[in-house]
Amino acid sequence: MMSDLILFIVYLVALILLALPLGKYMASVFTGEKTWLDFLFRPVEKVIYRLTGVDETKEMTWKEYAKNLLVFNLFGIVMVYLIQVLQEYLPFNPESLSGVSPWHLAFNTAVSFVTNTNWQAYAGENTMSYFTQMTALTVQNFLSAAVGLAVAVAFIRGLTRKTTLHIGNFWVDLVRSVVWVLLPLSIVFTMMLVQQGVLQNLSPYITIDTLEGAKQTLAMGPVASQEAIKMLGVNGGGFFNANSAHPFENPTPLSNFLQIVSIFLIPTAVVFVFGHLARDKRQGYAVIGAMLLLFVSMLAVTYASETYGNPMIGNLGVSGSTVMEGKEVRFGIGGTTLFATVTTAASCGAVNAMHDSLTPLGGLIPMLQMMLGEVVVGGVGSGFYGMMIYVLFTVFIVGLMVGRTPEYLGKKIEASEMQMATLAILIPSVAILFGSAIASITEAGVEGIANSGPHGLSEMLYAFASGAANNGSAFGGLTVNTPFYNLMLSVTMLLGRFGVILPVLAIAGSMAQKKISPPGPGTFSTTGILFVGLLSGVVLIVGALTFLPVLALGPIVEQLLMLQGATF
Repeated sequence: MMSDLILFIVYLVALILLALPLGKYMASVFTGEKTWLDFLFRPVEKVIYRLTGVDETKEMTWKEYAKNLLVFNLFGIVMVYLIQVLQEYLPFNPESLSGVSPWHLAFNTAVSFVTNTNWQAYAGENTMSYFTQMTALTVQNFLSAAVGLAVAVAFIRGLTRKTTLHIGNFWVDLVRSVVWVLLPLSIVFTMMLVQQGVLQNLSPYITIDTLEGAKQTLAMGPVASQEAIKMLGVNGGGFFNANSAHPFENPTPLSNFLQIVSIFLIPTAVVFVFGHLARDKRQGYAVIGAMLLLFVSMLAVTYASETYGNPMIGNLGVSGSTVMEGKEVRFGIGGTTLFATVTTAASCGAVNAMHDSLTPLGGLIPMLQMMLGEVVVGGVGSGFYGMMIYVLFTVFIVGLMVGRTPEYLGKKIEASEMQMATLAILIPSVAILFGSAIASITEAGVEGIANSGPHGLSEMLYAFASGAANNGSAFGGLTVNTPFYNLMLSVTMLLGRFGVILPVLAIAGSMAQKKISPPGPGTFSTTGILFVGLLSGVVLIVGALTFLPVLALGPIVEQLLMLQGATF
């Protein structure tokens, strides 16, 4: 237990030490200030603008920004779909895999990767060619992360600019996100993963003789390059079906630690970018303080539950090591629970264990974090603007309590902003609850369940929470490669992505037009410990009011029944 505690502390320290300078660098990138990499990336950026006809000096209103974003993502869905279904005619397919079918699986996968969800209803090594993995999935890992980062930067501009209709240029923000941030970090991280033993080749699959004399086929491929952006872009789609539990994706405890750090790295840095651009670093510190307070609390509950385990197993006289069921012995309970908590606090979805095998309470925490909108650090950009929705709610509630118009960064929070903020929270929540309800009362939904009782409900609930939160991790035990789940989850992923992005951009456009008033005697401080506590409380209260009833029917009642010795 002491070694696990040291692991958690080292993780948080390493994360902050890496994110602080990265945040400063990213702030310079998105404001056009000089960086030490200008000589390398500025010419590349100029060439891209010249080839695409983008005028980097022309900025957009929020509606123009949103329109370009939607067109770009629609084009991405079409391209990823076509590459999948035509992969048998495309190069780099040494195993001669046929086109991805049925059509609804290819559509689900296209929507999944474009929305940064990376939900996988297929086994990567048996379904996708190297060409598809590289040009469709890995490329979208970069682009979907860049879209989230672009929206976050546009939202920051909306909060910090005054009396303007413009919040930036979508294409410029997209290019800078990829060229200046995601690509260089991915190259460095790829080399680190290769050093640890992660595969990176274009070789055909290898058939070997096992010690028992049987034949075994080992899948090969360009794994490290996809793994790097999978984590840094908080994407989550595994090259292999076993994801980050596979030794070719995650071979050592050090690679496991590096992957967990990389998931939170850019989302944490984005909060520091906010502090720099707001010209008040304390604003960023307060937001990240609330995020980490919630994260540590969630981690503590998950770890305690998994350490305690299932008393029914203890009553059988089996050793305590049985709490490792569903976990990798290479990483232990500490490495597993840290990974599970991080990947669902962020919108990553990579897993190094079966969440279906966690205790009911241990499985509740990853599910709850997704239901909260993955604002506990969250995804690249999406975690920040998701938490800022709760910041606006917190400021609004405090304003009502003291009887004055709520303000944030000197700008008044009015009805239009609160309407959009409400939509940003309600749309994913309704998608989760409505989708789970339909699945639980229809034959097509119920027949995919592997377990009866409350655990079966948890399997469905987790799937829709993962889709709406654009997470992509699976609870396990649910057959989802069916027309019902492929199409229902596709709609859920689209609502969870663009049902938040569009209200966020609308808020950015509205806030950008407002004047900034200097703070007065009655201005509520949004940089202190009190605000951190209030913000954390609002996040938990909204989540409890929305999801406590359905969680009570699933993991909560399952935990209580487990303690009483009930099985299903």
